[in-house]
Amino acid sequence: QVQLVESGGGLVQPGGSLRLSCAASGSIFSIYAMGWYRQAPGKQREFVARIVSGGNTNYADSVRGRFTISRDNAKNTVYLQMNSLKPEDTAVYYCNANLKTTRFDSRDDYWGQGTQVTVSS
Repeated sequence: QVQLVESGGGLVQPGGSLRLSCAASGSIFSIYAMGWYRQAPGKQREFVARIVSGGNTNYADSVRGRFTISRDNAKNTVYLQMNSLKPEDTAVYYCNANLKTTRFDSRDDYWGQGTQVTVSS
């Protein structure tokens, strides 16, 4: 079994910062990519940022320049530094990992339980 545990969400004023963390644990052989998605009330889940094992990153246009994703491969942990937060960043943020549980398996996606980020004055 694989578990993804997020932390770091909360309430912050517009213009403020938060740092999300997500640690993957369990039966993990290798992790190809880790990333973040978010879902606001009444909206579909959307991509935020992603980092692959080689270090390449991708960002949604809405967060590029404000959010930074990083990864500690030794700890199977991904971080999302969020700066200059806006009310429209309010959502539940979900961690995603694309990984193998054994050498012979294909890669599968795993999800965390989500952490609430609220940007409001």
